[in-house]
Amino acid sequence: MAKAINKIQRFELSPEDKRKKDLEEVETALIENKESILELITVVNHMHDRGILSLLNGLFGQGDKVLNVLVKAADKPETTNTLKNLLLMVGTLGTINVKQLEPMLLKINSGIARVAESNETEEKTGYFDLVKSLKDPEINSAITLLMTFLKGMGEDTSGMERNTQLPEDQDLHKRESNTVNGSPSNDK
Repeated sequence: MAKAINKIQRFELSPEDKRKKDLEEVETALIENKESILELITVVNHMHDRGILSLLNGLFGQGDKVLNVLVKAADKPETTNTLKNLLLMVGTLGTINVKQLEPMLLKINSGIARVAESNETEEKTGYFDLVKSLKDPEINSAITLLMTFLKGMGEDTSGMERNTQLPEDQDLHKRESNTVNGSPSNDK
């Protein structure tokens, strides 16, 4: 019969062997992540070239003073209102349907480009010039677009205020409530 084992000797690495093993792990990680590390070095070099690292170093070096200035600036009522307005604007931007807005923005850009290309002249536009310009299809289209926009701005939107629904869902809800109330829908 075999003797029972009373003492277990653990195999311990010497500090030199442990260091060697750790270096091999680091080397393996460096090789496996070579591309990411090279990109990170490029980003850090760009930050150094632009002086961002010096700025960050100064900020962290004077952290208490910087934090004190930030807290004093944030304590002003104007800052509180700015933050409230910023949050409200971000929330409002989230409700804008960009697909519907894009054609309008392209038209605005086109109009701005035309104004930039035109030469300023001393020639004045008279009433008859305005009436004649209505026959121009581009001007007529722009005026129709502007009038449609103004009509949309004049609509009652009180039911949509302070609402987290998307504009499409709000319009659907508005149409449903108009149908239920018996009033005819003005949709085309």
